[in-house]
Order: sequence, then C-alpha cells, then structure tokens
Amino acid sequence: MEKILEVKNLRKTFYKSRSLFPAVEDVSFHLMRGECLGLVGESGCRKSTTARLIAGQLEPDRGSVRLEGEEILGLKGKKKQAVYTKLQMVFQTPQDSFDPRCTLGDGIMESMRNRGMKKDQARERMYRLLEQVELDRSFGERYPHEVSGGECQRAAIARALAVDPRLVICDEATSALDVTVQAQIVELLKRLQKERKLSLLFICHDLALVQHMCQRVLVMYQGKIIEQGTPDEVIQHPREAYTRTLVDSVL
Repeated sequence: MEKILEVKNLRKTFYKSRSLFPAVEDVSFHLMRGECLGLVGESGCRKSTTARLIAGQLEPDRGSVRLEGEEILGLKGKKKQAVYTKLQMVFQTPQDSFDPRCTLGDGIMESMRNRGMKKDQARERMYRLLEQVELDRSFGERYPHEVSGGECQRAAIARALAVDPRLVICDEATSALDVTVQAQIVELLKRLQKERKLSLLFICHDLALVQHMCQRVLVMYQGKIIEQGTPDEVIQHPREAYTRTLVDSVL
C-alpha cells in the first residue's frame, strides 16, 4: 500500500494574552491509501486545528503536508484549488456548513458547477449521490433547517463525494448525533469507503467508535501525537496515562 497523506513536523502557534500559544507541535503521521485512520483526544486537544492545517484552511508556521506525494502547503490560486479538490471535509454540525438560503441540492451541486459541469448533469449527479447516502431524491429540494441532523450529515457526505475526492477528513462528523443515528452514519461511511476505495481521517473523541471504524489510531494531547497503533493495541495496552484515561472513559 502507498501513502496517500504524509504529514511531517506540522506546527502552528497563535497569539493569546499577548504571548505565543503553541497549538500544534511537530505533528507527524501518514495515512495509507484506502485506510481509515483515527485521530482521538478530548475537546481542546487541537484535533480540528490539525485538520484545518491539512485542509489548507490555516497556514502552519512550518511543516510539510504531502497528498499523493505532492507538497500541498503553500500552493496558490488555481493549483491550490485543483489539488485541494482531492481532499474534502465533513464537519461536526452539518447545518452550519450549508448556506441556509440554498437547498441541500444546490449545496451539493455547487462544487460540480464550479468545475464547469452543466446544470442538468450536476442535478442528475446530485440525485445519484443522495441515493448513495440513502436519502430520497426529494431531499435535494429541502433546506438545511427542514431536515434532521442525521439527514443533513448524509447530505454533507454526498457533497464531499461530489468531486470524487481521494481523501475525506471527518471532523467529529458523528459527535453531534444521537447514538442510533451515529451508528448509521458510521456504517454509511464504512460502506462508502469500501465501495469508493476512499481514505479517511476520522477525527473523534470516542475510542469505542474509533475501534469499530479505524485500522489505526493516533492519540493527541495538547497538540502533540503521544501514542499510536491499532485500536486494539491502544485500548488494551495503553502506554500513556492520558490514553488510559480515555480508555477508562469508555469502559
């Protein structure tokens, strides 16, 4: 298997109370093609900051992010847009990621239209994507506030798939859902990963969920990767005290 994502020595600091605050400190890891890699840690450990750095939404102080062997940090203009099409994100609160003035269908079609696809073609592809995430075609005409959280998250997954990405980053994509819906979304992601041979970076605070979903897991604490391994290795034989605390919280 080849590496689809390789992150090396990623670092980001912010100013806080007139002093520098280290948010992400020398984070390094890789993700293999077709793999689901979990990134776990409590709220505030900077998992989402790491995701935003990888996705080009924040500029790091230093480090390297290579996607399919190509350095993607520092890209500008059309080249950045083309490369980052290969990488899509699914967020924690899907209603907030859709324009409330537009239908779900319009939100899904936007990236296709931006790439030059004709409206009729984009609409038909949007309907097929809704079916793939187990939503009726009628959801394309609904607005974000007219659907449940789980339904909106399915539409957000459809939107992420619209440009045929190589890598999808799920940033706490299930944490705002109730347990039953959460399980349904996880099974949907697993099915889509297998069918589309997707690579997933699955950011979560729930080790039990990661154990069900991922092949490997990284544990983050205060902006650093402190432990990694298979979910069974990390859960059954945690080396760090912080990891043991995470394990105890789900047992």
